[in-house]
Amino acid sequence: MKKITTILMGAMIMLLTLSVTAQDKPSSPKSEVNGTVGNAKVKINYCQPSARGRKIMGGLVPYGEVWRTGANEATTIEFDKAVKVEGKDLPAGKYALFTIPSENEWTIIFNKDNKQWGAYKYKQTDDVLRVNVKPTKTDQFVETFTITPEKNQVSLKWENTAVAFKVK
Repeated sequence: MKKITTILMGAMIMLLTLSVTAQDKPSSPKSEVNGTVGNAKVKINYCQPSARGRKIMGGLVPYGEVWRTGANEATTIEFDKAVKVEGKDLPAGKYALFTIPSENEWTIIFNKDNKQWGAYKYKQTDDVLRVNVKPTKTDQFVETFTITPEKNQVSLKWENTAVAFKVK
């Protein structure tokens, strides 16, 4: 009887350990990125999915459809002052950042409904600004989706694709 109890206790401890370990790192962890682009401070909140052997652009992320630009909740981007994105005016504020990827051109969308889950309730009528940019190929494979504010642009990279939009 003591042996059975010891074996059962050991098995329970192993199961608990596996359960806790599995919860240490979510599959699409949340990320907050802060920076300065142009003369504005920018704050970006998004979830970072990983490729994990899947085809991303034109596969998991279909071409020609609105994408939440990350995972889980819609990605948000916030500027502390009015900016020009690809030469077009965007008032200061917090926006949901959506994209419509394609092989040759991406549409970058700033949407006033910044409290959405994914793009399931996306409405084009809530768009504040849309701009088009050209994607490029990355120098090396990017496993985890990243958004980076840089000197005068915000860049998005995943798999073999990079997209950037200019901000002044």
